[in-house]
Amino acid sequence: MPSSASREITYREAVREAMVGAMRNDPEVFLMGEDVGVYGGAFGVSRGMVEEFGEDRVVDTPISEAGYVGLCTGAALMGMRPIAELQFSDFITHCMDQLVNQAAKIRYMFGGEGSVPMVVRTPGGAGTGAAAQHSQSLEAWFVHVPGLKVVMPSTPYDAKGLLLSAIDDQNTVLFYEHKLLYNRKEEVPDEPYRVPIGEARVSREGEDVTIATAGLMHHYALEAADALSGKGVEAEVVDLRTLSPMDHGSIARSVEKTGRLVVVEEDVKTAGWGAEVISRIVEGESFYALDRAPARVAAADVPIPYNRSLETYIRPTPEKVVDAVQSLLDARVGVYA
Repeated sequence: MPSSASREITYREAVREAMVGAMRNDPEVFLMGEDVGVYGGAFGVSRGMVEEFGEDRVVDTPISEAGYVGLCTGAALMGMRPIAELQFSDFITHCMDQLVNQAAKIRYMFGGEGSVPMVVRTPGGAGTGAAAQHSQSLEAWFVHVPGLKVVMPSTPYDAKGLLLSAIDDQNTVLFYEHKLLYNRKEEVPDEPYRVPIGEARVSREGEDVTIATAGLMHHYALEAADALSGKGVEAEVVDLRTLSPMDHGSIARSVEKTGRLVVVEEDVKTAGWGAEVISRIVEGESFYALDRAPARVAAADVPIPYNRSLETYIRPTPEKVVDAVQSLLDARVGVYA
């Protein structure tokens, strides 16, 4: 948790602080992406960095994700530690070969003699009215790929600590930053620190139901838990923080305590990573602790609408989480999308 030598900063500032600290300490770390230099990034995360580090280490690129993610993959193979920024997570479709067929597999294919210590930072999620091509949550695609790590911090504290751990990691890490989290503030230590990749945390204790979630949905889950508390239901909230590797043990321990599980994710429900959370519980010993079938709250299986009312309608909300938990406790069968 934050130490006495801390101050309140935004999620955006926490991400920038991690990058600046890593670049000051290691000349092999650099940032590359579209508009990351003079403009400071699509969401202002790298503002001021080119003035400190110069255009050789904060590199504005042409509009070619395939080109610069491929370049970063090669640089990582040669011993550098690149941070590639994609302006929107949707644009990751342009560099799938570089990530899925190259970066994810090289260390394994060459018996550890080569590695790709690269971080791919990208803002994901909906809620900004940016429509179908700029609002997707595609992280489940990469949870499916051995060799990639997938991180989704929900707080400024975790954003700084997890990004520093990601930069240190010998593997390629996809680092998802939700657009609606950038202005969220929290106490964050001045000094460098690490949050381990692959460790969830229980952010709220409860006895009646486990809510497992990550990213922005963690805050929706906490809002839902507060509302449920007013109804006499105490929910335990587990913030996964990392989707791959997934901390199954923390979820299992919570489920064994509460006997009920609701998973909240922003991606579409079909084949979402929440299904993996539930499958691991159902396939293991924790299954016998369940007194109800688990439930999922996710987005509807449609492209994200531009219309703000429709966008809200198809996304998870704290109210939908409350409804899912209440239906679970009442043993009613329902669909939450």
